[in-house]
Amino acid sequence: MTAPTRASSRLTDRKRQAILTAAAAQFRAQGYEATSVDRIAEAAGVSKRTIYNHFPGKEELFTETLVQLFQSGAGALELPYRSEVGLREQLTELMTLKMRTLTERDFIDLARVAIAEAIHAPERARTLFARLGEREEGPTAWIRAAQADGKLKAGDPAFASTLLQGQLKTFAFWPQVTLGAPPLAPEEQARVIEASVTMFLSYFAVAAP
Repeated sequence: MTAPTRASSRLTDRKRQAILTAAAAQFRAQGYEATSVDRIAEAAGVSKRTIYNHFPGKEELFTETLVQLFQSGAGALELPYRSEVGLREQLTELMTLKMRTLTERDFIDLARVAIAEAIHAPERARTLFARLGEREEGPTAWIRAAQADGKLKAGDPAFASTLLQGQLKTFAFWPQVTLGAPPLAPEEQARVIEASVTMFLSYFAVAAP
């Protein structure tokens, strides 16, 4: 690739990211229906034509915005399994990162818009979850590795991961998204994490011989 082509590619990538950043802010503030491509273009400092060069329409842009947000949060949870470190220590670290993601204001606000749209337009939600399902979550990969190491019971790692993360979401995500509850105080976050990890290990951990 020549230097001018590389520069052009970088400029295109920057414009695409500017569009996604502006779209996320608009969707959070206005909701899906009230957000227009015109407003996104103005906020991003690009033309509508540029947006349509990257995305077929508002629906696809909305989906990509959510996918990027969720994958960014998932990226923070990609801690490698370490056989020399205790399960409780690793899981506590993993769930602390998960709690941090769940309590981010931008994440909560955009998740609220996504849930409202899922109720209003289920077909849009199916497309979104299909995209999200293309990548295995960090906690699921961690559990799979711990199972392979003989430290956790065999079984469906996605099922075990859902149970583990569901405990956090019950206290630190769903009340905030659906009822506007305030974020958990740090001491409450720590209490939920400790209880969740303890319950998970009491069932899934393989007892030492």
